[in-house]
Formats: sequence, C-alpha cells, structure tokens
Amino acid sequence: MAFATRHFVRTAASTSSAAATAAAKKLVVKHVTVIGGGLMGAGIAQFAAASGHTVVLVDQSDEILKKSTKGIEESLKRVTKKKFADKPEAGAEFIEKTLKNLSTSTDAVAVVHSTDLVIEAIVENQEIKNELFKRLDKFAPEHTIFASNTSSLQITQLANSTTRQDRFGGLHFFNPVPMMKLVEV
Repeated sequence: MAFATRHFVRTAASTSSAAATAAAKKLVVKHVTVIGGGLMGAGIAQFAAASGHTVVLVDQSDEILKKSTKGIEESLKRVTKKKFADKPEAGAEFIEKTLKNLSTSTDAVAVVHSTDLVIEAIVENQEIKNELFKRLDKFAPEHTIFASNTSSLQITQLANSTTRQDRFGGLHFFNPVPMMKLVEV
C-alpha cells in the first residue's frame, strides 16, 4: 500500500524522473496511526500492517483494542487460507510479520508525534471528529497527513479544524477492508 499526496503527483508530473524520485522518497509513509478500533479501523490497521507499514491502532480502552486485535488475527487466518493455500509456512510467516507491524494504544496524542499518516475511523459525528483532529493537530509533526474514513461528512469541514488543509484528505475504505481492493480518495 503506497500513500502519496496530491503535491507529489503534481511534482512527479512536472519534473524530471530524478527529481520525482527524490520527492517520492521524502513522502514515503512508514508509520500509520489508525484512530478507531471498530470494524473499519481494525480492517484499515490490518491492511496497512500487512502492507509493511508500522501501525498503531488507537481506541478508548484496552478492552476494545484486545477485541480489535483478536478480530485482526482471525481475519489474517482467513486471508492466509486463500492467499497461501499451497504454502502454509508462508501463511504463518505472513501473519507473524503483519502482527509484528501492529501495536495498540489508548493515547492518540502520545503516538502521533512520530507518525506519517493518521487515518480516523471513529463515529460519524462532525463535532467529535473535529475535536479529535484539532487536538491531534497540536501534537503531530508538520509533515503528518491526516485522513478521515468518513462516508457522509465533508472533508473540507474536517480539514478546517486543523492547520494542515493541504495535508488532509478522505480515504474511504470499503468493508471488509482486507478483502476489498477499492478505496475512495
């Protein structure tokens, strides 16, 4: 899973290959924070971790996060049955590697200081999402991209709760995230 920004796409289209490669290296997303351990957030975290990203899944309680992690493990087992039907050892290695890329936290502020991309997948409530992004905006590095998985709220209104409108977007994943090969940007 490769994440890029509109700026990178414009830069790549208007510069030489060497300059585009240099710009891409600066924009590589290595650390992803997913806020919300429900069905969608857990699926997004699984997908990002399986793609080789370091992922921190954040929710309000350890109990929710344990349930999310268990769901991710079960989902990975289903994926490996199909993807690695002929190679069970490779499947076990895939699960282990994916889970190694995943950690959990109940403190979003503590983990965003070192993240490249924050993907929010919490309740569809404008005020709650705005408050979350406003709070995280104070602690995330300037380069951090914010994204919402919202399907019904205006991205512009969410972005306006931050100082990073140029690094804010919508990443609307479809359910079940690990199985669907589609995301709206």
